[in-house]
Amino acid sequence: MLLARLAHVSLEVAATSARTRKTALLAGLFRDAGPDDVPVVIPYLAGRLPQGRLGIGWSSLRVPVTPADEPTLTVAETNAELTAIGALTGPGSQAARKERLVRLLGAATADEQYFLRGLLTGEVRQGALDALAVDALADAAGAPRPEVRRAVMLAGSLGPVARALLAEGPGALASFRLTVGRPVQPMLAHTARSVAEAIDRLGGPCAVEEKLDGIRVQVHRDGPRVRVYTRTLDDITDRLPELAAAVTGFPDERFILDGEVIALGPDGRPRPFQETAGRVGSRRDVATAADAVPVVPVFFDALYADGRDLLDLPFAERHRELAQLVPEPMRVRRLVVDDPGDESGRAAAVAFSEETLARGHEGVVIKGTEAPYSAGRRGASWLKVKPVHTLDLVVLAAEWGHGRRTGRLSNLHLGARRDDGTFAMLGKTFKGLTDTLLAWQTERLRELATADDGHVVTVRPELVVEIAYDGLQSSTRYPEGVTLRFARVLRYREDKSAEEADTVETVLSRRV
Repeated sequence: MLLARLAHVSLEVAATSARTRKTALLAGLFRDAGPDDVPVVIPYLAGRLPQGRLGIGWSSLRVPVTPADEPTLTVAETNAELTAIGALTGPGSQAARKERLVRLLGAATADEQYFLRGLLTGEVRQGALDALAVDALADAAGAPRPEVRRAVMLAGSLGPVARALLAEGPGALASFRLTVGRPVQPMLAHTARSVAEAIDRLGGPCAVEEKLDGIRVQVHRDGPRVRVYTRTLDDITDRLPELAAAVTGFPDERFILDGEVIALGPDGRPRPFQETAGRVGSRRDVATAADAVPVVPVFFDALYADGRDLLDLPFAERHRELAQLVPEPMRVRRLVVDDPGDESGRAAAVAFSEETLARGHEGVVIKGTEAPYSAGRRGASWLKVKPVHTLDLVVLAAEWGHGRRTGRLSNLHLGARRDDGTFAMLGKTFKGLTDTLLAWQTERLRELATADDGHVVTVRPELVVEIAYDGLQSSTRYPEGVTLRFARVLRYREDKSAEEADTVETVLSRRV
């Protein structure tokens, strides 16, 4: 398949808001792609590189390259070249990457260049998400959508299902089963504003469970073999030897469990999230890391146990299997509300949530006890409730966007007020910005600009923006030693002056 075909569909998908139209466009593309190309086409459409980061900086992409007149690049050739670029290491590799990138862009048409630059900078944002691609794949192959969704869930990703389905037809779906040792995409939760709202939305018996600020893990055991996978299905078994050791003591020898790992202090309270994340992300000197930052598993669901696939069972039954398999200290703390209309039960749920926060955890997840495990999806039967932290911060600078944000000021540099009237930068964000807000902030920040180096526009610290964030974490990159986790824009506060913005003291007082 020519890359031009993929680039053209990407532009068409970006230009329409209708889900049915997007699905039809993708289905047509998948029919043309065939089994070998579609595992590459799918991540490209979602703005992901199968190879991960390639070491290509924005400066390399800013170099103008004369586009080709006619399309000749195929998807396979493009992917192979990007793989080769990413594999370059050692002295001179940066110059070699830039040279090969320029050569690749020179073989691309203008539309293909636009798509490639967006892909390499993470700015492909046309709404072709995985769920949409699953439906389009089903339509392209003439297979029932629910069966394709389940196959993708069990395979852990869309790529292998797409290859099998387009090569062999709908009959290939039967080969995708829940298998110990092969990770599945985890079930995710929607958000509710309060415990009461979550209970009302579920409308039936539910369990209120602690929401831990740890790292999601899926643990597979098959006899002596134990594998541990992350939320993104990466194998991290070798980084967590204490986790593998813990589960080998469980009575069943074949199971799949869903849970989290978390680092706790001597008082049982969670240590800062970055310590857990750093421990899970570390690939060196595992024994030393385990001594310095030990982690403990906390399980909340069982997907396979006692030789049975449990996915379709109600959550109450899955939890009974979990309780028989996992000792109580390794199970998440929970409270069951049998009757959502019982005021005493609702009050107990609220109290449980408050106790969870007091124990230093993120909040609670409220789960319908009759629901199956909807792997790979944000199921309506799981609702997370956690406090929303907000700060009023001052915009110190903004970066020029690229891809579909070219010509707009996008990534905001955020600062808190110091006692001496200066501002301390706490981090950056481009999340939460609608097209309307992007246009407005570009115009407003250009009015406040004091310098523009072509990448970053420095502005007078006058504009206040309300930022939501999930917590603070230590960072040596910023002057106060902290940065915001998952910061996103809620709204601009033109009713506030910079002197009314939150102070560094206020920010630090919220640090756990």
